Amino acid sequence: MLPKLTKEKKKELLNAAAAVFAVALLYLIFHLTGIGCPIHFLTGISCPGCGMTRALFALICLRFSDAFYYHPLIYAMPFALLAYLLRRRIPKRVQRILLFTFIALFVTIYLVRMCDPTNDVVVFQPEQGFILRTIKFFFT
Repeated sequence: MLPKLTKEKKKELLNAAAAVFAVALLYLIFHLTGIGCPIHFLTGISCPGCGMTRALFALICLRFSDAFYYHPLIYAMPFALLAYLLRRRIPKRVQRILLFTFIALFVTIYLVRMCDPTNDVVVFQPEQGFILRTIKFFFT
């Protein structure tokens, strides 16, 4: 039998569900409008998480090498989610180490991918970004 949830726990679960729904809705809007990644759309520069959604879809379709190609850290996501769910049971020091390690991996992979001119997932094309195109439109 499941333990009874307290009011605080119910509120916390409801807030988490609302946040997940809001993010999913936002992604759906971005997808339907053709924006995709808002950072890339605005700046023309890929973010460190670029390719993660495509990697997830590839993984769902059991295309494991494609998933790794789109973003190598896709396979770390279940561990990150587990660490987040168990955060109250993990000592703060260990949490900080895990967080720093995860951020360092993201940044390292991002820099390596950004320096690879053959990489078509992570791109540096600021001239294609909405912000620079808007500036050029008004000032040229």
